[in-house]
Amino acid sequence: MTRRIVLLVTSPRLPAGLLTAAAWDVVRANPVLTGAESELTRAVRAAGAQVRVVDSGATPALLDTVAAHDTVVWLAGPAGDESLARELGLRLAREPGLAELELMYGSWDPPGARLLDAVEVMDRLASPGGDPWKRAQTHRSLARFLLEECYEAYDAIGADDTDALREELGDVLLQVLLHARLAEELPEGSRWNVDDVAGTLVDKMIRRNPHVFSGAEAGSLAEIEASWERIKQAEKARDSVLDGIALGQPALALAAKILDRAGRIGLTVPPPAADASTDPAARLGAELLATVAAAHAAGLDPEAALRHTTLAYADALRAAEQLTRPTHP
Repeated sequence: MTRRIVLLVTSPRLPAGLLTAAAWDVVRANPVLTGAESELTRAVRAAGAQVRVVDSGATPALLDTVAAHDTVVWLAGPAGDESLARELGLRLAREPGLAELELMYGSWDPPGARLLDAVEVMDRLASPGGDPWKRAQTHRSLARFLLEECYEAYDAIGADDTDALREELGDVLLQVLLHARLAEELPEGSRWNVDDVAGTLVDKMIRRNPHVFSGAEAGSLAEIEASWERIKQAEKARDSVLDGIALGQPALALAAKILDRAGRIGLTVPPPAADASTDPAARLGAELLATVAAAHAAGLDPEAALRHTTLAYADALRAAEQLTRPTHP
């Protein structure tokens, strides 16, 4: 009979004892060794398995046990015990008759599992004994950082740099996690946490996508967008089509958004005229609004257009700087 050492790897991000049927079969039928006590070892013992903690000399202990029982299970720690796996692999490669090494996954990370790590790290940073800077922040003091991180992600998209986008979205996520962690310190009745944020989002996604979750007919993209707007209107009980627009966004984008909302209900209100009788600032504002209205009518994004042209101008300025710098022999 072939002797085998089963390296049982589990996800530390799932509840202890949540194992596959194959994993439960192997731990119940064979001796189990591990490097340290944990919630998982206690769960396995509670299910009737015999677990022995080996403080040192794991490889000899495994080889001795497999010689006596033909099969032994090593219950890996949260990091997977890769160094032990390498040591065992080298030993068994030199002496293949001792046993075979088998890797078994008793559980594995579900999609989004590393988000749990991010929440745990943020909790430590924002708790007593953590990072004093993070503990000193408020929602107001963090507001500008949230905007900055979103703009940096926007820049990465514009540059088609997906690696940078991944990093910048992580910085946006950091802001979300920090705001949620700080909200746990709000007075009773006002506090909320990251699960409340996620739960609200999940409910909203399901509610606003009945064509996916409720068996409704999907229809065209225009019909889906119209359905989305009707559901939003019912949720918010808004008095105006303009309610809910983020007024803090850049002025060109704000003007385009307002014109878009007005167009959705077929409302046409002429923009203010840029006549000579108004003061220069008001006249300039009227001229800019008229330009945005013309862009909207042409299906153009004025914010993106101005950004593109401004960045091209910045490149030209840098090139001109190079030409004006003195050369050194």
